[in-house]
Order: sequence, then structure tokens, then C-alpha cells
Amino acid sequence: MEDYAYVLDVLPEGRPDSKRRFRREPLVYGLGIEEFKIFDMQPVTGAAINIGDKCYIGKETEERTQIDHVRARVNFSDLTHTAQSELSFVLDEIVKDNEEKFIQFYNHAGPISRRYHSLELIPGLGKKTMNLIVRNRPYKTFKEMEEKISSFRNPEKYLSQRIENEIRETDQKYRLFVK
Repeated sequence: MEDYAYVLDVLPEGRPDSKRRFRREPLVYGLGIEEFKIFDMQPVTGAAINIGDKCYIGKETEERTQIDHVRARVNFSDLTHTAQSELSFVLDEIVKDNEEKFIQFYNHAGPISRRYHSLELIPGLGKKTMNLIVRNRPYKTFKEMEEKISSFRNPEKYLSQRIENEIRETDQKYRLFVK
């Protein structure tokens, strides 16, 4: 269950392509921090919400100051173009904020099968870089990773690209981060 979500897009007048023109309700698209689920949310009336804000969406209704409730979970294709373009920036921020969690992924990633390693699922990583990552374990920070592996820059970018791929394409065989 998600407790916090980053705002991807705010539509105070509702979706412009909505069928119900006479009674459109405001909506907010958000991305959950833990399981990377995309939500259609109802904002609190009069609350100031901006793209990129971190909002509480958990069970404690008293703590909700920006989001009243989550209406539904939506697919990537249902998002507005603004929300789709904002997704990569929000993912970069989430990965940087949760550095310890994602460093643990690099430290504990293992093989999926006899011929395939979970690090190979990350876009831009080949067998050589994967072997360097495995050989130089353990890591404490992304900066330490960059120092130990000279050819590997911005390891957080690789992870955010993988998460974005998992969000965009729902029919993937192996899912590392999105639930």
C-alpha cells in the first residue's frame, strides 16, 4: 500500500476529453513512491498542489492536506502528455531520495536464470559492466559506485530508466521494481 505519491499533473477542471462536460471534477495524477503505481486522485478543495509535490495518500485521513482520496489506479496510456513527460523527472527524484534502497538492489541483484542476470534487465548495461558491478560489490552510495567503476556514470539514471520502462510496458516478463 502506498503512503506517499509524487504529483505528475494537476487538472483543476478535469480532463478536457471527458464525456461529462457539464460536471467535470478536478483531478490529480500521481506516482506512488514504494510500488510505482499511477493513481487518479481527488484533490482537497482549495488545496495548493503543484507538479512534483510529495503528497500523503495513506490511510490516516487527518494527515491528508492535499489529496482527499485516490479514485483509481490508471495505466501509463491514460495519463496526459504533461504527466507522461513529467514521469522521468519524478522517477529521478524518487531514486535519488531513496538511494539506500536502490544501492541495495545493486548490492544484492542476482541471476534470474542460468544465462540471465537481473542487472542485464537495466537498459544500457551489458555483460562487461554487469560483471564490473558484481566484482566491485558492496557499495554504500552512487558516488562510490562511480568511483569504483570508471565507465559507469549516473547509476541512478539507469534505474529510473528501467522503472519507466516497466511502467510504460505492462506485458514484460521480468519486473524488478513496479508491482
